[in-house]
Amino acid sequence: MSLGIFLMMGTPQIILIVVVVLLIFGGKKIPELMKGLGSGIKEFKDASKEDEATTDKKVEDNKK
Repeated sequence: MSLGIFLMMGTPQIILIVVVVLLIFGGKKIPELMKGLGSGIKEFKDASKEDEATTDKKVEDNKK
């Protein structure tokens, strides 16, 4: 459902969203927000890889 909303968005809607974000946070805060978002995504990926490795090890231990 939410993917359909993004598919229906055009250039004017995206520009409007960017302008609203700039008005709310200001130009100086945007890089800080993106840096925080990027580090959060990186931590999530690392945690999911670690969890996957732990799961794989448990499966190998059960086979022995």
